[in-house]
Amino acid sequence: MNSFGKKFTITTFGESHGKALGCIVDGVPAGLEIDEAFIQSELDRRKPGKSKLETARKEDDKVEILSGTFEGLSTGTPIMMLIFNSNQKSRDYDNVKDLFRPGHADFTYYHKYGVRDYRGGGRSSARETAARVAAGAIAKLMLNTIGVEVKSGVCEIEGIKAREYDFEHAKQSKLYALDANIEFLQEEAVLNAKSNHDSVGGAVLTVATGVPIGLGEPLYYKLDAILANAMMGINAAKAVEIGDGVESSYLKGSENNDEITPDGFKSNHSGGMLGGISNGDDIVVKTHFKPTPSIFQAQETVTKENESVICELKGRHDPCVAIRGSVVCESMMALVLADMVLLNMGKKMEHINAIYN
Repeated sequence: MNSFGKKFTITTFGESHGKALGCIVDGVPAGLEIDEAFIQSELDRRKPGKSKLETARKEDDKVEILSGTFEGLSTGTPIMMLIFNSNQKSRDYDNVKDLFRPGHADFTYYHKYGVRDYRGGGRSSARETAARVAAGAIAKLMLNTIGVEVKSGVCEIEGIKAREYDFEHAKQSKLYALDANIEFLQEEAVLNAKSNHDSVGGAVLTVATGVPIGLGEPLYYKLDAILANAMMGINAAKAVEIGDGVESSYLKGSENNDEITPDGFKSNHSGGMLGGISNGDDIVVKTHFKPTPSIFQAQETVTKENESVICELKGRHDPCVAIRGSVVCESMMALVLADMVLLNMGKKMEHINAIYN
C-alpha cells in the first residue's frame, strides 16, 4: 500500500535512484494558504548532505507543486508535489545487484515480487520520506490554523539519553539534539561509528501541543494506534512508545494514573490520549530507530541463487538514520492529526447544524 489516511490522505511514489519522487495529497480543505517557502524549509531540514553526521549524497530536494492550488490557496482538489533526484550514483550498487544486503529489504522485496530495484533499495529506500515531509508540511499548515504545533528532536543515540528536552535547541542543532549538555557525546558516538565503518541507532521524541479533546476514532482507528502505525511505517523504525511507554509496565496504577483537577491533568503519563482519544494534553510519542544497515564492513549473505558470498558495500549512507528521521516523525504525526481533525468534524449534530443551518 502506498497511501495513508482516511480523510486527509497521501499517496507517495518514486524510487531512490529513479528520475523523481513525490506525493499526492487529497482531502485538503479549500482556502488553506499554501506557503511554498515553508514546505521547502521542511524539506531542507530532511535533505541529505548538510553535515559530516549525515550521508554525503547531496540533493537540493526542490519541491514543485503541480496541482491543487490557485493564487496561493488550496482549491480542494488533489495537491501533487514532485521532487527530482539529481545526485544518484547508481554504479555504486552494481556489486550488490545479485545479492541481498544484510539488514535491508532486498531479501523480502525480491521474494515477494520476484524483481527488485537494487539501486539504493529502490522504493524501500528512506529517500521516499522526502515525499512524506512535503505532505506533512501541508498538514502542518492546516493544523497551525487551529493552534496545533508539532515538534521533535533526537532524544537518544547509542544509549546516550537526553535528560532535558529543549525543542528550540533541537531546531539549531546539526544532530537535532534535544539536550545540549550531552549533544557532544551523541555526536562523538555517531562520528566514532562512521570512522569504524559502522552505524548507530537512536530515538526521536515527537510532541504535539494545542491538540483539542476528541481526536481519535475508536475502536479500530484509535489515535494512539494510528500514530504507532505511522511511526512504525518509517524506514528503520523498530519500536514506538506512547507517553511513558515501556516505563508504564513497571508502575502501579496509583503511579501511572493521571489525576484530574479543574485546571486539567496533574501529569501526562498517558501521552495525551485515553481510550484512543486525545484528552487535550500534549501528544507524546517516542520512536526508536535501528542502526543504519548500510555499513562498510564485510558481511556474510547469499545471492539470489542462495549461494554464500561476502557483501562489501559502496555508496553514501547515514551513520545514524535517527538524525534525519526527526523531521519525518514530525511529518507523520502532523498527517495523522490532520486526518483525525477532519474525521472528528461530523461527530456531533451541533457541528453539522453549525454548517448547514
